[in-house]
Amino acid sequence: MPKQPQGGASDFQDRPPPPPDGAGDKRPATDDGAAAGAASAGAAPIASGSAGASATSGASGAEGASSASGASSTGAAPGPGRPVAERKKKYLVAPRAAPGAAFGPSALAPALGLQSVEQALQALPDIDVVETIATRASVAPAGFGPLGMAGFTPSGGGVFGDSGDGVVVARMTDQKAGELLQRGQGQLLVERDQHLRLLDPMLRRPDLVSSLTPYQGPQAELLLNVVGQDDQPLAEVEVSLFGGVLPSSAVTGADGVARLRVYGPDANSVSGLYVKPRADYWSFYQRDPDLSLDQPNVVMLKPLAEWPALRNMPQQNTVGWGARAMRLDQVPPQFGGQGIKVAVIDSGAATTHGNLNRIRAGFDVVNKHVDRGTWNADTLGHGSHCTGVIAATDPVWGIRGFAPQAEVHVCKLFPGGQVSQLIDALEYCIEQQIDVVNLSLGGGAPSEALERQIVRAKQAGVACIAAAGNSSGPVQYPASSQHVLAVAAIGKIGEFPPDSYHAETLGKDIDAQGYFTARFSCFGPQVDVCAPGVAVVSSVPPNNFAAWDGTSMATPHVTGLAALVLAHRPEFQSVLRMRSPERVEGLFQILRMSARPVATADPNYVGYGMPDALIALGLSTAQMSMPWHGQASSFGMPAAMFAGMDSGQRGGTGIGMASAGAGPGAMGLTLQSLPFGFAFGGMPPPGW
Repeated sequence: MPKQPQGGASDFQDRPPPPPDGAGDKRPATDDGAAAGAASAGAAPIASGSAGASATSGASGAEGASSASGASSTGAAPGPGRPVAERKKKYLVAPRAAPGAAFGPSALAPALGLQSVEQALQALPDIDVVETIATRASVAPAGFGPLGMAGFTPSGGGVFGDSGDGVVVARMTDQKAGELLQRGQGQLLVERDQHLRLLDPMLRRPDLVSSLTPYQGPQAELLLNVVGQDDQPLAEVEVSLFGGVLPSSAVTGADGVARLRVYGPDANSVSGLYVKPRADYWSFYQRDPDLSLDQPNVVMLKPLAEWPALRNMPQQNTVGWGARAMRLDQVPPQFGGQGIKVAVIDSGAATTHGNLNRIRAGFDVVNKHVDRGTWNADTLGHGSHCTGVIAATDPVWGIRGFAPQAEVHVCKLFPGGQVSQLIDALEYCIEQQIDVVNLSLGGGAPSEALERQIVRAKQAGVACIAAAGNSSGPVQYPASSQHVLAVAAIGKIGEFPPDSYHAETLGKDIDAQGYFTARFSCFGPQVDVCAPGVAVVSSVPPNNFAAWDGTSMATPHVTGLAALVLAHRPEFQSVLRMRSPERVEGLFQILRMSARPVATADPNYVGYGMPDALIALGLSTAQMSMPWHGQASSFGMPAAMFAGMDSGQRGGTGIGMASAGAGPGAMGLTLQSLPFGFAFGGMPPPGW
């Protein structure tokens, strides 16, 4: 089941990046001759042949545009203000071998090194170097960077005489990036630094306006009173109305009342009412609600703790439905993930929470220039929720995590995370010798720079487990990378109130046990496994609980189980003890082969199925007698797993990068499997 990155447009692709954070290194503009002199000989392709380009690119960016406007042929003085020009964006620039560098005349050119690239960029006009993320030269991804093709050693400079592999983050215009890519002669990676997003399914609201004409029709105020247990008013509850002329939303105040504007002659045109509490209660959704404009409308939310499966939570420690579905409740209590390091790259983790207060290590990637230690401030709650599923630690209070005795490292990437910062976070994981990384995030187009870092992490023995995405479309990147384990989301009937918004996630493939694929979950041959991702109850700041949906919630179930497997399965204390790509692939294989089919969907939606904790930990002998392992038994995978896939893509050895014709906004990646000692999707070799 080889993975092909999906190239769908990112939700953030056209969104402006955040303003400069002051970390940039502003350099005075120089001509390209000075740039060539300032750069080392290895950086010649960047600075050479650019005399003409410098004259045109000087008008790029705000500074260049200002100087260019003064050179008017009429000699007229410019008007007040600053001329509008193209805005600079963040780009990732890194050395790489030219296509076919091992053959022909291009092999004679010295390889670029990271330091040479940085020096050349600092000297070029209209390019602002923000930072350089250097990686350890001892871990270089095969097929990437200055090492080039297998068996090819650069003739000069490169990683051996320079500062190792990595990326330079710089601000420049698209025009400047195109020139830089052309001047690099195939030896430079130049790509836009994409924004990332957390993979929880956001409620999709229709566009607020459909024309430029302001709405002039009838409108009225609707009052909605939201109450909880003992009729207590609930504050900070999001309330949304859908349908009608225009949608409307509001947040309840301290009195529990939301004041919404209804557009139209009456409320009969409203097609949906959605009430989303901040914590501790189930959501509420009503199709075609009967609403009054003459008197307040009341919605009474149900407390999470009144649900039968969550009775007495949090005063009494509870196992969530997802953990029970994966049979964590039958795993001996001494299996706690001791000695394993897990990293959660997300929005932080609130150590004010009783289930998370034993976490001691972290790294605020976004805020690192100011304070690296603010990783424990989680304004979004997303990272706290994921971390609770993985490693909630209190044995008598709250929700039980999969690996409560694992060492958790929190890498805060949101809000505002970009690919460059994810690369930085993965470097932290390599340096800290993290065993498993949870990636409940995604982007748009595949990133060659990020793929290089994912490969480096895998070679260093770091296993990345990623959420497939919530767009109801093809698997998103980085889950579509073949070097990570992609997780889709499923739900189960009876694990949430029928009048909650969770009921809107039901697919049409409910099986006899009540499992179904979540309507929002992404699908494709890249999906490895699925896990519970609907109505998952976990920790949120400051010390509360919430039921959330998303492949973001499914992924930590698998990450937590992976930590248990590494800590307690004998193979990882013997033949797979050393950190290596074989260790990572061995872990992925065990998780795949422990899975059981759920729902009635094809493998594009559920992969191998939902991993079983007892089988993954070697505590059950039922694996080989299970009927689903009889399908396509020569490969150890469900039948039709490769339906629609090009069989020629499965047997490759190494990684090919198709860069011909690729501009700054197009990656053109073609990924093939690496010979890690396991046939992809196959049974382990003899002697396992």
